[in-house]
Amino acid sequence: MQIMIYPPTMQGTGAFNGGRITEQKPIGFPGERSVVKRVGPLFYWAWAFAAEEGYIGSHPHQAFEIITYVLAGKAEHGDSLGTRSVVGPGGAQVMQTGSGVSHEERFIGPDMEGFQIWFEPELNEALKRKPTYRQFDHEAFPEEAGNGFVRKTVIGDGSPVELVADAKMWDLTLEPGAVYRHIIPAGHTLTALAVRGHGAWTNASAEDAVTPFRHKDFMLLGAAADTNVSLQAADGETLRIMLLEVPTTVDYPLYPKR
Repeated sequence: MQIMIYPPTMQGTGAFNGGRITEQKPIGFPGERSVVKRVGPLFYWAWAFAAEEGYIGSHPHQAFEIITYVLAGKAEHGDSLGTRSVVGPGGAQVMQTGSGVSHEERFIGPDMEGFQIWFEPELNEALKRKPTYRQFDHEAFPEEAGNGFVRKTVIGDGSPVELVADAKMWDLTLEPGAVYRHIIPAGHTLTALAVRGHGAWTNASAEDAVTPFRHKDFMLLGAAADTNVSLQAADGETLRIMLLEVPTTVDYPLYPKR
């Protein structure tokens, strides 16, 4: 198993509404200079910030499955389906854009923070489906408490979010020094983004190989065979990290992204 670390300098950046919304992009659009262009069906990942309030006007989408996940503040959504909605911390807005939908977004602080993540199903088939929108508050998602950690399932077993694209996603918080263990299935890549704090990864089959990471680093852990990994938070601070697991390759053609 190979663990790759991409600090913020190797990620893309973006801004909207005259800089009222800024973004760090672990996986950007073409031309946004993120080193990682995609991971299987994981097409795009932006980490957005708005100190006060920022607005993105109506714009169209087709085929992609798009989730907005709020860490702090609020996200407002309006679309051509007639939807008007607001979601707060820990909540998610999910668009399956199908044959086409337009939407607008407003990020409301103080200190709003959230992710927008795009997943790519088989596009020709997705274009045949009607667009849908669903919203889920924090309380709708299952949480598991372990020895020094809390794991919230955003996409996957027990989550109300249902996608066509193959993906699982967890919002994980570890107490200082705590250890979390994860099995990466064969043929999958675990991606991770350090939201708060720093820590280190260890491959169970090579315990002397420790890979440290820092706040805001983006990470890829690819597994050819089932692989046990350990994640440990650094001493003295809480670690919050987003984990997103996808197949490394898919059996359908993907959008030619460069």
